Amino acid sequence: MQVAPYLFFNGKCEEAFKFYAKVLGGEIEAIMHVEQAPADAQAHMGAGMKGKVMHVCLKVGEFRIMASDSPPEHFNKPQGFDVSIQIDDLAKAEKIFAALSEGGLVNMPFGKTFWAKGFGGCVDRFGTPWMVNCA
Repeated sequence: MQVAPYLFFNGKCEEAFKFYAKVLGGEIEAIMHVEQAPADAQAHMGAGMKGKVMHVCLKVGEFRIMASDSPPEHFNKPQGFDVSIQIDDLAKAEKIFAALSEGGLVNMPFGKTFWAKGFGGCVDRFGTPWMVNCA
């Protein structure tokens, strides 16, 4: 069994996942745009979805994060979760946190805690909440 987060974006999915691939050192395994779906499925999604992502999968190590753009009338701002990253290398953890938090909102600056050499929490510029932890 595998468990993977599935994120929804308000029109910025492709930009976000290209950014995540670069920052996390991952590889986009698959990306499907709305235009690649059958005509009846495209009609169901609405005209405003043209050019948007229907599905994307990013592989980071042995793990995957998936996502799509949500029709604007169905989009909900992410809440009640963070995507958690566990990194053994403190310098790498700091670098990833700095990149993810740039242009976003820092909830907890990256720094030493009683449980970790480094930890930080942020919401990136795309609205995704992250926790970066170096135990």
